[in-house]
Order: sequence, then C-alpha cells, then structure tokens
Amino acid sequence: MPKLETRDLSKTFIKATGGEVEALRNINLQIEEGEFICIVGASGCGKTTFLRILDGLIDQTSGNIILDGQEVTRPGPDRGFVFQSDSLFPWRTVLDNVVFGLEVQGKPRKPSVERAMEYIKLVGLSGFEKNYPHELSGGMRQRANLARALTVNPELLLMDEPFAALDAQTREIMQQELLRIWRGYQKTVIFITHQIDEAIYLADRVFVFTVRPGRVKTVIRVPFARPRSLDIKRTPEFIGYVDQVWKLIEEEVRASVMAGES
Repeated sequence: MPKLETRDLSKTFIKATGGEVEALRNINLQIEEGEFICIVGASGCGKTTFLRILDGLIDQTSGNIILDGQEVTRPGPDRGFVFQSDSLFPWRTVLDNVVFGLEVQGKPRKPSVERAMEYIKLVGLSGFEKNYPHELSGGMRQRANLARALTVNPELLLMDEPFAALDAQTREIMQQELLRIWRGYQKTVIFITHQIDEAIYLADRVFVFTVRPGRVKTVIRVPFARPRSLDIKRTPEFIGYVDQVWKLIEEEVRASVMAGES
C-alpha cells in the first residue's frame, strides 16, 4: 500500500466575476513511505494548489486523497507544511516558535519543550533557542521553520519552495542539510521547487506538471546513489537529467504560448 495516493484529484476556482479557472485536472500519483518527491513545472501550473489541498488548507473540487489507507478530508497533525517564507512569529523565540504546534495540540509544556529541543539540535540551531527571528539569518529562520514542522511528528512533510528566498550559497547548504535531516528523520517528503537542479539533487523521483490545468506529464526516477554530495551537480550525468526536465517544461510553455496565439 502506498504511503500517499491521489485519485483523479481536480481543482477549479470560481472567480469573483463568475468565471472559472481550472487549476488541476485528474492528478493520479502514488508515493511510497520514506520517498523524497519533488514537483516541478511552469509558473501557474498548480503545484502550490496541489500541496495546499494535500495539507487540507483548501478543498479539492473532486477526487480523493488517501494517506496510510485513510481518506484525507481535513487538516491534521499527520501533515506538516513548510512555507516559502519562514512564517515564524516575530514575538516568539526560536524555542517558542518550534513548540507552537504542540501547544496548539494541547500537549504538556515540559515534554513539548524537550521534544522541540531535540529538533532544534537536529536542524543545527542549538544555542539559538532564546533568539528571536529578527536576530537570525534567512537560512537559520528556515531551519527553525523546518524544526517546527518536524516537532509535531507528521507522517507527510510538505515543502513549498522553502529555499526560494535564500542566496545561492545558503540554498545549497540548506539542500545538504535537508537531506541530512531527512536521512535521520525517515519521513515522506513532497517538495515543490522552480529550480530543476535542486529537484534532481534532492529527489528520488521528480514529477513534472503540465501547464494549467496541472496534470502529471512525466515522472522521472533519479538514479544517483545516496548520500549525495554537491559535487554531483557538476557531472555530465546530472546535467543530462537537468536538461531532460528543462526540455519537458519548455515543451509545455511553448505549447501554451502557441495555443494563446492561435
């Protein structure tokens, strides 16, 4: 049984003017436990919409989501979401931000703090527990954001371009750190990115979405052994996979442009 399955998942938004926008059409996918999945595609293809539906932040128009054999119908602690912006509360310390999800669940304070401290250590923020978000770098804030998502022990970790706002060097360091944490954490991850090399570096499989309405155009299995060093990005094999995905996205964009001109 797959860890996560979507069956004919579709989403249509109703515009204020009364028209409709079909964002997703019949998304069917199966993800195994412990897989690291990346989703790529042209801007506006429904990647973020798909992730928000999985998290229960918005409802699908039709179709089903099955997580661990049970249909998902609402938000729940079995899913953790890491947003593009760090979304930390500026008036809370790192520790109080990380422990927030357990507070919402009504968990006792002492064991919650102990658990939060474990994940603060895991993401490399030991010694910064009492710091406030404005005292941290962008990369450190995203580490805290990740620790907060992990502390509630979700079955599925959903990440929506979490490194997009970081500079190139910090982004690569965070990619390495994420894989290190994932290896120790052994949870299922769905990660959205516009950076094709990031997707190939991180993923077991890459799902390429079509232009709107988003559908699964192609699934590419990444063959590189783990653990992966950043040096792999400079190999001809790696560059070949990046080019393959780029061409698939380019096909979609060109076809969309031609359709708009006809």
